[in-house]
Amino acid sequence: QVQLMESGGGSVQAGGSLRLSCAISGDTRNRYCMAWFRQAPGKEREGVARIQTFDGTTVYTESVKGRFTISQDNAKNTLYLEMNSLKPDDTAIYYCAQYSGAYCSAGFQYRLYNYWGQGTQVTVSS
Repeated sequence: QVQLMESGGGSVQAGGSLRLSCAISGDTRNRYCMAWFRQAPGKEREGVARIQTFDGTTVYTESVKGRFTISQDNAKNTLYLEMNSLKPDDTAIYYCAQYSGAYCSAGFQYRLYNYWGQGTQVTVSS
């Protein structure tokens, strides 16, 4: 089993920054792909960024490119999401997730991810 716990959410004004953290514990043997998703009220969960853990390859959804950075600290078993130039449209609950299949072949198909954190709220005001 894998446990994921997000932290770092909060309320900021547009243009501000936040850094989310995801503490990873438990069985880390099949940690091939980690991702950040978000879900705004009334909307479907969407992928924000993912990282292929063995080589660091990253992919971002178009709306966050150039503003968000996903990274990992394997020594600390922690996943990060650095968010800059935040916009009101970034308001959502942010989740970290682990896909235990081959590489990041699940893409941003959230139903295929095996483990999820409880989420952390990010609110951006205009």
